[in-house]
Amino acid sequence: MVLKYSVPREHINLQGGWPTPRLHPAAALEQASARLFSGPDIQQLLRYGPGQGVPALRENLAAWLTEEYQPSAGPISPDRVLVTNGASNGLATILQKFADPGYTRTIWMVEPAYHLAAPIFRDAGFAGRIRGVPEGEAGVDFEYLRAALREVERDLVLFGGGPPPGKSPENGYPKIYRHVLYMVPTFSNPSGRTMSLNDRTELVRIAREFDVLLVTDDVYDVLRWCPETDCGCFGTGAHLASPPRLVDVDRLLPGQAPFGHAVSNGSFSKIVAPGVRVGWMEGTPDFAKTLARVGATSSGGNQAHLASLIIGQLLASGDLQRHLRQVLIPTYRARYYAMVAAIRQLLYPLGVRIVGDDGLTGTSTSAQPAGGFFLYVLFPADGTLPHAAEIQRVALEEFNLRIAPGGLFSVADDGDDGASESRMARRPRAFVNGARLCWAWHEEGELVEGIERLAEALKTARSRRTVLPGRCER
Repeated sequence: MVLKYSVPREHINLQGGWPTPRLHPAAALEQASARLFSGPDIQQLLRYGPGQGVPALRENLAAWLTEEYQPSAGPISPDRVLVTNGASNGLATILQKFADPGYTRTIWMVEPAYHLAAPIFRDAGFAGRIRGVPEGEAGVDFEYLRAALREVERDLVLFGGGPPPGKSPENGYPKIYRHVLYMVPTFSNPSGRTMSLNDRTELVRIAREFDVLLVTDDVYDVLRWCPETDCGCFGTGAHLASPPRLVDVDRLLPGQAPFGHAVSNGSFSKIVAPGVRVGWMEGTPDFAKTLARVGATSSGGNQAHLASLIIGQLLASGDLQRHLRQVLIPTYRARYYAMVAAIRQLLYPLGVRIVGDDGLTGTSTSAQPAGGFFLYVLFPADGTLPHAAEIQRVALEEFNLRIAPGGLFSVADDGDDGASESRMARRPRAFVNGARLCWAWHEEGELVEGIERLAEALKTARSRRTVLPGRCER
């Protein structure tokens, strides 16, 4: 039975991946700006900034990243770090300097994929050559990836034997990769999964074998906590440590090439505020130095110079670290627990499951910490419910609730031709019958109400569904 309300309910948006504005450290940013402009070098602040970023800021960034990740390969040096104006433009910058449609064979996206990365690849000239790779339970379906890479390598009709003449080392392009693979390996957007260490190591080995540049959005890593409220692991470093990034694994494994095969793409959008437009990238020193010579930076200096200096003040004072531990992590942790508990109570009886969650015991099956902004639910595939897109429509139009249906996270380009269609048929795509849910925007009570509305939307959709005896609907 559909609940009737006498007054319209407030809109609840579990789709958007934005942090709540009240969590932005506005006062700390104001104080950081005041300290910056009260110093003796005001005129230096307003000039063009060094392409790789101010040395003092890169030193602070390297020290903070070393503290957060504690990489087995040793401390992170400042010459591995480049200051950017956010992860999205960072991705575009990588493609400008290290990829070319005339030589780079394919862009690979681990699927379900962050859907707004695909337009960046298309803008770089790779429309129609973006392919999905199944995520798998622990990271990537390596059997599929290896077979797909070999398939592409066999077909070299479109490609010459080397990088295009206009992008030679003499012209400032010392390395063009044959493939690029994009993913979010920790607290993935959208699935919420975290890639295992074994899978990270294997992926780096594959990247070296096939000359793949692994571009990872490591934007959620520092937002982490215990997956269960009663697991007893608060404060224990083993549970709360960040998994090593792919760039850390690449540095640790013997035989790393001068430009490496992995780059970490970070951002302060999720942990300070989206509007600051500051991020960083970390790779080998040669990789970072080359990125600093991209055309726009050579012309205009560092693309986030002034804003990055304000962020540098937050790092140097410790305000950013305190904000993470005292505000963001406790708030997001409580919201995560509230959403998970509501889903288990209200949606599990309807056959819904959280990816990575054990439906029988109601506990996480992963040894990794929880964190980030998102979790992913799968709807039952027994034919009692319509497709996720229809569930989204019912939730929005009848319950004023917005969710992100699974089809949104498909790699749309992988299916533009007959050969791609046959590959798509072989690609596991159960995620399409699901939805991404975000806890970063709404407060706990609103999140619980959102799950209540989703339960009602599912019941409504099920009540209208007619499944003929013996018929299996997809």
